[in-house]
Amino acid sequence: MIDQVADPEGFPRQRLAGYVPESTLLALEWRLPTPDIVPAKKIFRWVKARNEIDATARPAAETRAIYQTLVAQLAIRAIRSIFATEHSGLVSTVVFNGIVDAIDRTSGQPVQPCLITLRATREQFEGLVLEQLDPVACIRKYFAADVSRNPEELEPVTPVMEFKMADPRIIDPVDIMSGLDKRPNLLELTSKEFEYFVHNLFDRMGFDTKLFRADGDGGVDCVAYDPAPIRGGKYVIQAKLYRKTVPPTAVRDLYGTMQHEGAKSGILITTSGYGPSSYEFANGKPLQLIDGSGLLAICQEYNIPARIVRNSGK
Repeated sequence: MIDQVADPEGFPRQRLAGYVPESTLLALEWRLPTPDIVPAKKIFRWVKARNEIDATARPAAETRAIYQTLVAQLAIRAIRSIFATEHSGLVSTVVFNGIVDAIDRTSGQPVQPCLITLRATREQFEGLVLEQLDPVACIRKYFAADVSRNPEELEPVTPVMEFKMADPRIIDPVDIMSGLDKRPNLLELTSKEFEYFVHNLFDRMGFDTKLFRADGDGGVDCVAYDPAPIRGGKYVIQAKLYRKTVPPTAVRDLYGTMQHEGAKSGILITTSGYGPSSYEFANGKPLQLIDGSGLLAICQEYNIPARIVRNSGK
């Protein structure tokens, strides 16, 4: 599907796609051309007296604006191609992260900054009039996402969702003879055991975590404190051991709890997934929605054995 989207000659062709069935979400990691794709010269003028051609440099602000518009158009076009060709209901949400392969001029090291990110539901996208919108304003205001403010300096944006959270290559396949797979099945835990599991996970990630009692917790399962200076802070965490899609009310409740607790961010972790309305509500807010695939990806990263297997009849 994504390979059918044709770019001009010279544009990168590397594209990755990861699918999260629990959320009917398709994540795209799209290689972008570097900012120098925009011609550095704006005007060429032949000087008859010298029989030479003089070139006028393009202003930096104009180069930046052209590149931002270009990558925003690439993102919108990619998402349009998905929704226009997929009618089976398998994809209700698309995440697009556009990255470039470049060299950090301060260190000489190769880098892959994300220069554009957005998450769009089918319902949101169908509300666009593509012929009349400003692509960059659409990304920033309509989708509450972002385009790099200074792409020529490779200034990255924070992805609305890390691609690895949906990349099926991150997660080890479960042995077809599940009895031989000794990794714990998270769906066999009790709700309280799952809360302890999430608590231990954040401990492993380097957070200072505190579990709340079930009674009178105000909708908080766990509070995690990031001790890092400046970027640190308080995170309110809720853990949902679900087999079905988490209702959007849970996301709204988390946002209210986060504000009440004065937390920097709210994190909702589940063994299942989220619907489009949940992602729409979370857009532009300090909320992180981690579904079953994302949870397993984190576990894999921190060497925590886990799997999610829905046994038949349950």
